Amino acid sequence: MEVLTIASTLKDRFLEIRKKTESICSSLEKDDFSTQPVAYVSPPKWHLGHTTWFFEQFVLSEYKKDYRLYSDDFAYCFNSYYNNIGDRILRANRGNMTRPTISEVFGYRNYVSQHLAEFLDENLSVDILEIVEIGMQHEQQHQELLTYDIKYIFGNQPVFPALETNIQLQQEINDGFVEINEGVYEIGHKSKEFCFDNELGAHKTYIHNCKIASKLVTNAEYIEFIEAGGYTNFNLWHADGWDWVKSEHVKAPMYWHKHKGVWMQYTLKGLVEVGPNLPVNHVSFYEAWAFAEWRGMRLPTEFEWEVASKKLNYGQLWEWTNSAYLPYPNYQKAEGAIGEYNGKFMINTMVMRGASLATPKNHCRPTYRNFFTPDTRWHFSGIRLAK
Repeated sequence: MEVLTIASTLKDRFLEIRKKTESICSSLEKDDFSTQPVAYVSPPKWHLGHTTWFFEQFVLSEYKKDYRLYSDDFAYCFNSYYNNIGDRILRANRGNMTRPTISEVFGYRNYVSQHLAEFLDENLSVDILEIVEIGMQHEQQHQELLTYDIKYIFGNQPVFPALETNIQLQQEINDGFVEINEGVYEIGHKSKEFCFDNELGAHKTYIHNCKIASKLVTNAEYIEFIEAGGYTNFNLWHADGWDWVKSEHVKAPMYWHKHKGVWMQYTLKGLVEVGPNLPVNHVSFYEAWAFAEWRGMRLPTEFEWEVASKKLNYGQLWEWTNSAYLPYPNYQKAEGAIGEYNGKFMINTMVMRGASLATPKNHCRPTYRNFFTPDTRWHFSGIRLAK
């Protein structure tokens, strides 16, 4: 495919992705955009600005002749964790920014989108187009994070407001287990389609005979765990997990509330009764591991999951694995700021596999390696058991 044709295709996708990000915010009022209830939740306004800054910083400022920054202050406001770029506001202080206003941020988005769309009409090198591709993939990741953050903001309001969304979990009908025969399997991304650098380094690994559940753990099953004293039995938990349960006073998945003896949960459509046959959502690795212990099973490794994925109907919730987030053999970290994207987080985090209902479709692939600290549960996270 010629470079000009690639650029034209990228331009259409770029504009579509930018529009999608803004559509996720369609239910928000002006007061919602700057809210940051906890340090790990970023305000929607920050997501809109950060995904715009990425294109300005890594593409337009570097390669577009005579490009003028929209504002000299915005790099400081919207840089996330790129130490190579310079100073930035602390993550916990993102919600303190009443300026720039949301109107200015949308003006910033329009400015950068227009300049980048025009830039893609030029005869650009493959190297530049690859950075644009990373920027689009990055914005799609933030579309998912934006959904999680909006849910946290709404889910901690006294009136539990609803969001205009089609996101809704469905009951899974598959039952039983997928069997994997012991042997040597190849793991990692091998096609020519886009992937992130943490998926590269295809390699072989030995897997023993095992079985992986065909469906995710349900709310009804998890309620049994709660009622059996799952949150009070230290024998079921990692030491770190037990410390977390006690320090955070955890008694149920995030967004669950017991009202008049009935378990209720906040969803993007408001507060509803917990559906017993739906997959349990918003659980941490600590909780997933403890539940597996209680059931006399375990969590699959990320390699077992990838091998079994061809026979799994995954994609409703990200699934915890029992694999630490580490580099594959021959992992190569890119030079400069782009190299900070994945590599420096390969410590103290656990791998999640699959996808969620908030995941852009082109991010749903069997080699995708998501990763979070073991206490994280504000994202769409579920449990698949193995034995």
